[in-house]
Amino acid sequence: MSVLRGLSAFPITPTDDAGQPLAADMRRLVLRLARAGVDSIGVLGSTGGYAYLTPEGRRTVLETALDAAGGKVPVIAGVGALRSDVSAALARHAADAGAAGLLLAPMSYTPLTDDEVFQHFRMVADASDLPICIYNNPSTTHFRFGPELLARLGQLPTVTAVKMPLPPDGDFATEIARLRDLLPPNFVIGYSGDWDCPAALLQGADSWFSVAAGLWPDQSLALACAARAGDRAGTLRWQARFQPLWQLFQAHGSLRVVHAAARLMDLTEALPPRPILPLAQDLSPQLQAAIRALDA
Repeated sequence: MSVLRGLSAFPITPTDDAGQPLAADMRRLVLRLARAGVDSIGVLGSTGGYAYLTPEGRRTVLETALDAAGGKVPVIAGVGALRSDVSAALARHAADAGAAGLLLAPMSYTPLTDDEVFQHFRMVADASDLPICIYNNPSTTHFRFGPELLARLGQLPTVTAVKMPLPPDGDFATEIARLRDLLPPNFVIGYSGDWDCPAALLQGADSWFSVAAGLWPDQSLALACAARAGDRAGTLRWQARFQPLWQLFQAHGSLRVVHAAARLMDLTEALPPRPILPLAQDLSPQLQAAIRALDA
């Protein structure tokens, strides 16, 4: 069973005003996820603010998360970076530190070609034996993986999963079938975009890479389990409870919302990394109501 299957919970990375990770706060967040028993913990993804951290800060975050997880839940490390050598070095550190897998996005300033992205992945794949999940997140990287590149990357032995954005037409069944024809057997197909990921699971996706699970692991597990079991009524019941949160995510961005929620839940005092501004104060009552709906 791949460590990249199931519900992967992505916590924020609390940092101080200078951008240094707050290890005690990070540990507190990861302990909650390990106790809940999510399928994996994904640190240093977009929610974890990897792009705003130094390589040394990222190593500190991963080591803290691994220590807090204590081997109870596998930890997946985001290793995306502007330079391929930095990503490869982070991959080697992740393997040495005890991470169970890697998440790799093609960060860039200059737009990248398919060949450049393939060579980037190959260099990272050569750096360790850890399984790699392709992070297809065009809303942040402005790079979209086409079918030919996905098929080419799927031939690299350690590239074993893809984290897809939500399909614009919402047709998960057709997209998943197309990806299964394109990629090797047992290749893991997962999605991000929390509000529609339960629908993806109902249609046969293997994984939900979840922002919400980073703060509400028990509730997210209940929703994921219902969807993976094909329990449409149970999925709809949980989706109704999550709906106020999904509305905030879609309107204001999940990163701002979960940072504000973590503060309201007394898990950290950290603010989002600047220049990202905190969620507006006048939205606090709406966010509190969303939290109460999940805690009910």
